[in-house]
Amino acid sequence: MIKRIFDGVKVADFSWVAAGPQVGRELAEHGATVIRIESHRRPDVIRLTPPFKDGIPGIDRSGFYAAYNVNKLGISLDLNHQKGRAIARKLALWADIVSDSMVPGTMKKWGLDYESLSIEKPDLIYFSTNQQGQSGPHARFAGYGALAAAIGGFSQLTGLPDHEPLPLVNQYTDIVAPWYLIIAVVGALRYRRKTGRGVNIDQAQIEAGLNFIGPALLDYSVNGRIANRDGNRDPYQAPHGIYPCRGKDRWVAIAVATEEQWSAFCKAIGSPAWTAEQRFSTLEDRKAHEDELDRHIAEWTSDQDAEAVMTSLQAVGVPAGVTQTAEDLFKDPQLAHRHHFQWLEHPVIGWHAYHSPAYRMSETPARLTSPAPCLGQHNQYVLQEILGLTEDEMADLLIEGVITTENDLPMTTE
Repeated sequence: MIKRIFDGVKVADFSWVAAGPQVGRELAEHGATVIRIESHRRPDVIRLTPPFKDGIPGIDRSGFYAAYNVNKLGISLDLNHQKGRAIARKLALWADIVSDSMVPGTMKKWGLDYESLSIEKPDLIYFSTNQQGQSGPHARFAGYGALAAAIGGFSQLTGLPDHEPLPLVNQYTDIVAPWYLIIAVVGALRYRRKTGRGVNIDQAQIEAGLNFIGPALLDYSVNGRIANRDGNRDPYQAPHGIYPCRGKDRWVAIAVATEEQWSAFCKAIGSPAWTAEQRFSTLEDRKAHEDELDRHIAEWTSDQDAEAVMTSLQAVGVPAGVTQTAEDLFKDPQLAHRHHFQWLEHPVIGWHAYHSPAYRMSETPARLTSPAPCLGQHNQYVLQEILGLTEDEMADLLIEGVITTENDLPMTTE
């Protein structure tokens, strides 16, 4: 059997929602034993978030949760109970890595923060990820990625120039932050291997996101200009937009960055008379008449097949891409070639698709071996086989509610 790069690494995952669990997933897909510690009394928010299997809400029916927790084990403990915290501490001291994405101070209240654990386990790697880090005047501001995207300046740049700012529907900072964090964790593992010492990693998700609005920050720091909303347009490219195509809700993105690309674009669409007009001859001219330019292009694309537009423009070196739907992605030949979607059978959801890692490691490939856990699915295995609790101890913990079994929160599709 091929060894995976994180085989033997043990992770106690106290994080929730997206950013922290994505790091745990990357570790799990490459061999780490990752245990999610959750509770029925306050379930992970994405367990309560659609899409649900058959549109029916349920704590184990969310495809959103499933996507972030493949290959993991799951247990259910009430950490507000002293015995629950004692078990969680044993699990944290068993682990090589502990993860935390709660409001700063929560893990400390439970005695599960880095300072408390590292006294007993000095080689512990501990990472926390939240909106604004563990210290500072705004550290305790809680929220999700949509709020972080607004605080981090993204919403100010998103939308049409004469409209209000738009939230980013994909919780942008949650999506980009894990990739910085996984590199830090790999570095910490290497450091521990060389020195025998652990590391405390404190990530602020907003700071991770700021890297992706670098041009706007530089323009302000150097030129004093404040970037604002400009729809789909780009200050250095024209045309630059998304244009309607033949069929229901079919669109294609087109971007022209150079005069060579503009010339190729004009030839590819048959060199209509308007392309020879002086007002479109240079980038400056096209930017000055961008409304007319977009109208001409939309008139042409509206009678074209989106895939044909993409293929013909790409063939002459003009960047273009169909705005694909979820259905399109499952039919995408490149994704199919790379076996991107892999199918696993979940106890409640049934057979459904999971994303493969976005990278392939030739010598230590990832493997998707098990679907995301149902809440508390691996209580017996983790608590008895890993931590050594007896059946009588398990029974007592169930009776006392330390091991949670029921969710008393109303389900919602909001």
